[in-house]
Amino acid sequence: MEATASGDGSVKLWTLDGKLFRTLVGHSAAVWRVAFNQDGKMVASGSGDNTVKLWTLDGKLHKTLKGHTAAIWGVAFSPDGKILASGSVDATVKLWKLDGTEITTLRGHTAAIRQIAISPDGSFIASGGDDNTLILWNLQRILHLDALNYGCKLVQDYLKTNTAVEKGETRAESLRDRLLCNHSQN
Repeated sequence: MEATASGDGSVKLWTLDGKLFRTLVGHSAAVWRVAFNQDGKMVASGSGDNTVKLWTLDGKLHKTLKGHTAAIWGVAFSPDGKILASGSVDATVKLWKLDGTEITTLRGHTAAIRQIAISPDGSFIASGGDDNTLILWNLQRILHLDALNYGCKLVQDYLKTNTAVEKGETRAESLRDRLLCNHSQN
């Protein structure tokens, strides 16, 4: 099975011998990118209507993913088929669960993202943009990041030694700020 994106807002599914199998209709603007999941049973489409749609091969709309603020020019499934990455003209990469839940937004590009790819082992996402950069994102680190611990490790020396932390209006505020990350340290 092959898929094509269209300026008329549709996705067309084709058999390998070139016969039209099905037309998927639901986007309100041009479709820019399509991708199959690993088992070939689901199709993702990214559109100028700022959405990603997930479709089953029988033509049913599974989910519409909303969150980007501009057209989607890149879509890719993780090798295990559990995560979809989308790249947008809004210069962000979003990671999604297939139930429509947004996992996270990755920021680093300063212009539209044209392409998204996930490595065959699921370790990295590559995003290429109009800012003439290619960013490699460590997917496993992103998915397993404990943001509070990570942030506290970054600021632990600052909280311990910076005199500005001691300038709270009250001693209690100063102590609270200094001990902010104590709960997360091992």
